[in-house]
Amino acid sequence: MATNNPILNRMTATANQSDIAAEVTALQSQFDAPARAGMADRMAIDDVVAKTGAMFAVLLAAGAYTWMRPSTMLMLVGAGLGFVLAMVNTFKRNVSPTLVLAYSACQGLFLGGVSRFYEAQYQGIVSKAVLGTIITFAVMLALYSTKVIRVTGRTTKIFLIAMVSYVVLGLVSWIATLVNPGLGGGYGFFGTQLGLLLCLAGVGLAAFSLVMDFESVQQAIVYGAPRREAWRASFGIVVSLVWLYLELLRLLATIARMTRD
Repeated sequence: MATNNPILNRMTATANQSDIAAEVTALQSQFDAPARAGMADRMAIDDVVAKTGAMFAVLLAAGAYTWMRPSTMLMLVGAGLGFVLAMVNTFKRNVSPTLVLAYSACQGLFLGGVSRFYEAQYQGIVSKAVLGTIITFAVMLALYSTKVIRVTGRTTKIFLIAMVSYVVLGLVSWIATLVNPGLGGGYGFFGTQLGLLLCLAGVGLAAFSLVMDFESVQQAIVYGAPRREAWRASFGIVVSLVWLYLELLRLLATIARMTRD
């Protein structure tokens, strides 16, 4: 009888198979049972897809509410609580599905309000940003799957340095706007040609963060992460997609302003 257990292979090679067939079958079942149980509790790509879908369902429902019923208060509350929950979910040792879904709800409230604000100024910008987010996600997934883009220690360091630099420039732009409200039409560096380059850099960083997420999911599956960690993986993907969408909104708005002016 064929078996993956070398001990059982030797048993069947030195004994009468008809006499020990039942015993071998029983031992093999006992040998395989813990492995099957362990596999059932490990994270799989289907788990990540399902939980990402659940997060987006909550996000879209909350976003639809503030889109149809604009509320500055709800938008600000969503932004504030969303940031707090993002920090909690990032550093919490044991992932909490409730907190992850709460993050989705808060981000939905924020995104719905922000999207309505942009749409009021630049008609059609939201549909373009949504389409751009979907296309970028598909392209980055394809590039990662075909190994055109690889995540290495060096690329990770470059990404982190670039992201920190981008955040610093954003803060400098905000301070410059406070000092000189007229700079870039009130948008700081992001209302200038330099701002256009910064927006492009933001889109590029957000897109590459998706590749980092894909790598994290792949590594978690390879090393047999617990099934509940699929929530953490989904959280990371949604955070990157929200970031990408906001960067695309800002890029499209910057282009529209420069074209109009």
